[in-house]
Amino acid sequence: MALTGSLGTFHHPGVSRIDYKPLDMDRVLTALLARLWHDGRPSKISRDKTLEVEVFVNLFLKHSKVFDGFDRNTTARWTATHLLDLVNRGRADESVAGPRPLHGFVYRFRNSRKSRPYGADEQLYEMLAVDDGALKGLREFFFSDVDRSTGAITPGPDTDVETQALLHLVELAGGQMQDRPDNGKPRTPYPPLCAEPAQLLCQDVMRLLYHQDHMPRTVLVDHLKTLFAFHLALYHLRMVKLLPAALANGTVPASCRKGHTGTTAADCCPHQVRLFLDVEGAPGTRAAGLAEHSAEVWYRRIPRFVQATYQIKKLDEFAEHLAAQGDGPGRSGGRNYATLEEALRLLGKSYVKQRDSFFQQRATRVRDEERDLPPEVKQITQLKLDPFDEYTEMLMHYRGRYYRSQFVKCLDSMLLKHRPGALIAQLRGGHGGDASARRFILDARLLEVLLQVSLLREETGGGNLATAPMRVDEFLTLLRDRYGLHIDRLPEGDGFTGAHLDDQAALRANSTAFLNRLREIGYYQDMSDAYLTQTITPRYTIGTAARTGATPR
Repeated sequence: MALTGSLGTFHHPGVSRIDYKPLDMDRVLTALLARLWHDGRPSKISRDKTLEVEVFVNLFLKHSKVFDGFDRNTTARWTATHLLDLVNRGRADESVAGPRPLHGFVYRFRNSRKSRPYGADEQLYEMLAVDDGALKGLREFFFSDVDRSTGAITPGPDTDVETQALLHLVELAGGQMQDRPDNGKPRTPYPPLCAEPAQLLCQDVMRLLYHQDHMPRTVLVDHLKTLFAFHLALYHLRMVKLLPAALANGTVPASCRKGHTGTTAADCCPHQVRLFLDVEGAPGTRAAGLAEHSAEVWYRRIPRFVQATYQIKKLDEFAEHLAAQGDGPGRSGGRNYATLEEALRLLGKSYVKQRDSFFQQRATRVRDEERDLPPEVKQITQLKLDPFDEYTEMLMHYRGRYYRSQFVKCLDSMLLKHRPGALIAQLRGGHGGDASARRFILDARLLEVLLQVSLLREETGGGNLATAPMRVDEFLTLLRDRYGLHIDRLPEGDGFTGAHLDDQAALRANSTAFLNRLREIGYYQDMSDAYLTQTITPRYTIGTAARTGATPR
């Protein structure tokens, strides 16, 4: 049976703005650029036609004064491989999503039907809005050569060739389109359920932007996409724990709303993420088995998260019903949805009669849509649950598996499965049951991004940042405490109860693999076997008191 009307709706923006579809971070960042330019609102583009590869090629060739020496074949290959984000690349139905997000105005050239962010751009913007410095830094980076008042573009002398080409496209084609904020979709700020992931994202973005004068623009943009995906994944993993707990307890911890700014153990988030990562990345090892167990624990929590989201969504619809009748708490802040706290209040005793009547009608509608109820639904009706629980259990029977599948695909995409920067891996085919086993990993690109933001620390006596060496054990501690990433020890909880004897050998092997990975990407050189001299050296020298850790010759 397909649930009709509002009965099957699931998504609730108070939990996440994302529509739980597979995400592509190029398209997410492109849509975020429009929100950066329009102060949180999406853009509304008026354009004559859909842009294909040939349109971009012809625009280059048409303006030979700007693009001197461009021949058609080379231009077509360069445009398709370096400038454009293509959907179904290399297939018969290949089409253009838009230019790669190397400059702020590339969102004006995207084909919106092929470049859908599924709400991830809004989720990122609201997380970044926790700190105006992060939003300002991103605007200055992506729109550094644009006059904010006039929109005029003045490329700098160090602008790379891809960005130069995109800037010329903006200037040459600017009169053929209209760009304005979509006022039909006004921004409705709502703080995340736990502020800590948003605060960490803002801090890491500002630290990564410190590198903009030290690395190619294309590399920094790729690192930003990796960082965005990483923090989106950590936020939603935290929601997988927080939301069911909030339903069970009837409230969101006040410390989560504030962001856990204290340093004591009592102020640590009770829903923090703890993952064990397989650094070597080779299936079949003991470390890989531990990483598979860690992933299994988290993915098994998803059905309860789906049910909790359904419950919040349906309580929100109940709040709308009460507001229409002039009763109940309504919706605050001009939002078209109830906050989580407002929804949870509707589970109180004072609303029992109204709640039972509302959800009894809905449960009856579900039953009336079926001539013969499935055995599972009959069993639900025989449990004598209260109408709210009966209704949501029915919804889980009909739609729970579908939404679990959609959330898993979305989470996999945020964890960049099978992509550079991945935090999770899964065999493509293979041997029996192991073929579907996911395991948490640490891809080299993600490690490099985390190193770049971690090796920047505040200078003594000032608020500026500077690079400085860091001992390997200090960095491993930072990964555990800041991000919940465990490499040389097992997490406390989240499926683990302590390391057994055979686990100790796996942890030592994982630590060795971590040193090898650092060596491979150029951040570590063996100077001694002594533990305290195992030092990570920054790749870039930033700040007045910066040190690389290199020994003078």
